[in-house]
Amino acid sequence: MSAYKSDFLNVLDQRGLIHQISDPAALDDACSKGPITAYVGYDATATSLHIGNLISVTMLYWLQQTGHRPVTLMGGGTSMVGDPSFRDEQRQLLTEDAIATNIEGIKKIFGRILRYGEGPTDALMINNADWLLKLNYVQFLREVGRHFSVNRMLSFDSVKLRLDREQSLSFLEFNYMIMQGYDFVEISRRYDCILQMGGSDQWGNIINGVELSHRMGGKQLYALTTPLLTTSSGAKMGKTAKGAVWLNGDLFSPYDFWQYFRNTEDADVGRFLKVFTRLPLDEIAKLQALGGSEINEAKKILATEATAVVHGRAAADEAAETARRTFEEGAIAENLPTLEISRAELASGASVLALFVKANLVSSNGDARRQIKAGGIRVNDVVVTDDKMTLTNDNLTPEGVIKLSMGRKRHILLKPV
Repeated sequence: MSAYKSDFLNVLDQRGLIHQISDPAALDDACSKGPITAYVGYDATATSLHIGNLISVTMLYWLQQTGHRPVTLMGGGTSMVGDPSFRDEQRQLLTEDAIATNIEGIKKIFGRILRYGEGPTDALMINNADWLLKLNYVQFLREVGRHFSVNRMLSFDSVKLRLDREQSLSFLEFNYMIMQGYDFVEISRRYDCILQMGGSDQWGNIINGVELSHRMGGKQLYALTTPLLTTSSGAKMGKTAKGAVWLNGDLFSPYDFWQYFRNTEDADVGRFLKVFTRLPLDEIAKLQALGGSEINEAKKILATEATAVVHGRAAADEAAETARRTFEEGAIAENLPTLEISRAELASGASVLALFVKANLVSSNGDARRQIKAGGIRVNDVVVTDDKMTLTNDNLTPEGVIKLSMGRKRHILLKPV
């Protein structure tokens, strides 16, 4: 039996995307009666969103697919302050120009996932700089600030963590939760928005908006958060040897993105198929049931479908074909990640250890030596046995590159320039 009346909450529930809802029955009733408007906010702290943000964008996708209107809020105003939630130190303050540049980069992902336009369920993109940067400070304190209890704000886990670790929490950062709460009220006034969604770490900030609307005589608002997504081994998603898993291809290539999901732990395949792909649940159930080596086929489908969501079907198919040629045929595919090396350095002999570290295939020279002893490092598909080996122009393939491989799944092309 369905847990909810509305298609929207049912989809989120069935795909494991619900952690908390402020008033489940009332929100379910509102969703079942007609189109609602809901938003997620994105601060412009980098030029791209990362894989953790993909979960909230996916919530907006299912919101739209079930007949409701999604709003993507760009944090042009809140990014001037920075969210202190669960951070040990203050974020670096960004200039308005840097924030504008970051927003332009962040916008790239939304058009691939959401449908924007003028229709009743078409997505809207707005910027909280439009109201936050125009506020009169004293008037804002009188109308909004008086509704916030410092005692209660200090009780939030996001604040307590910083204080318990005896790390400074600036007055600037302390204002962030007030600004985010006010955002919710302002968006509800302007766009008849009743729901804010986000990760579980945003619960306190979102609830502030729900309660502020009530105290200011506004409409009933709701909060919905997703679980913090971790792997079965307990690791937080989104970190690799190369750094964060960004959604923009110029920071993290479609091939690397494909490989990230191809390397999913066996126990996580079904869960990640539900969260990161659009495949029907009955098809996911069949893939999840695969055992032994067959689970690798499910991982390939997961990788291709997740990459298609973020980078488009053509890029996903190309990444899958590159992987097939590389792993099954031992070919050197043109769109493998590359590492440039100067021709002079290569001519004089470049250390294998140093090159594998530089390519982020190993963490250190010591790690490289251990991998060589284990037979895990290869150059041009030949196992390296000497940790003092150097690479020169003699190692270049007919394609003019050198293929560095760590294990069976991680490859970099060394390209002289």
